[in-house]
Amino acid sequence: MPTTLRFWKMNGAGNDFVMLDNRSLAFSLSKDQIERLCDRHRGIGADGLLMVEPATDGGDFKMRYYNADGGEAEMCGNGARCFGRFVNFLHDDKLTSIRFETLAGMISAEFEAGQVRINMSAPHGLRLNDSLPVAGEQLTVHSLNTGVPHAVVFADDLDNVDVRKLGAGLRYHEAFKPKGTNANFVKVLAPNSIAIRTYERGVEDETLACGTGMVACALIHHELTGAPSPIAVKVKGGDTLRIGFEEPSKSNYTNVTLFGPADFAFSGEVSL
Repeated sequence: MPTTLRFWKMNGAGNDFVMLDNRSLAFSLSKDQIERLCDRHRGIGADGLLMVEPATDGGDFKMRYYNADGGEAEMCGNGARCFGRFVNFLHDDKLTSIRFETLAGMISAEFEAGQVRINMSAPHGLRLNDSLPVAGEQLTVHSLNTGVPHAVVFADDLDNVDVRKLGAGLRYHEAFKPKGTNANFVKVLAPNSIAIRTYERGVEDETLACGTGMVACALIHHELTGAPSPIAVKVKGGDTLRIGFEEPSKSNYTNVTLFGPADFAFSGEVSL
């Protein structure tokens, strides 16, 4: 395995990632190495790490995604957009779309003027209006798996929500054991517009954006209010992304899409 790695740094709406080209399968990183690369003081710094690998199950490529703690996760919406644009970059931006394998299923990506639209895997596990004690408060909690599990809580004063305290309380709550959940806090801005803040499992802190969290929040907003597709979602980083969906029957979602930015920041080499 090489002692130095060529990397690229990208972000999707402020959710940032280390990107690696491992199409040759030349390297295999340990949990500790991934955690060190994502460390903001001793490494490159990122919310997660993404690797491009050869497809094994009918896709064009395979996406491997690791959280900042070094643990592999099923899916990341902002990461998937960055992954799609990174693959296109590796092909001199000549691709119009790709299909890639994730632990959450097959994802497709289309490219449009520097932004990326991804088709998400089918959401499942919808639960509404659970009343849960969290960090000394009784919260009404909704949940949905959009590739990874998400808990959703609506709040009138989003700016003053203690995301770290309540997010950690939900993330490790008995109701979501053994794997835990991501936690999202939502304010309705208009019938088709919401703002969210997210505590991410694996990062163990608030992040500037979470793609699968945006999708979960948008679909639960639709469940509760009937708001039609597409739904605009404003994230902590300041970007507004669009969630599209079809609902052939009640709570049965198809063609779920996430459209938004995927930007390069810098590239370089790092010693392992």
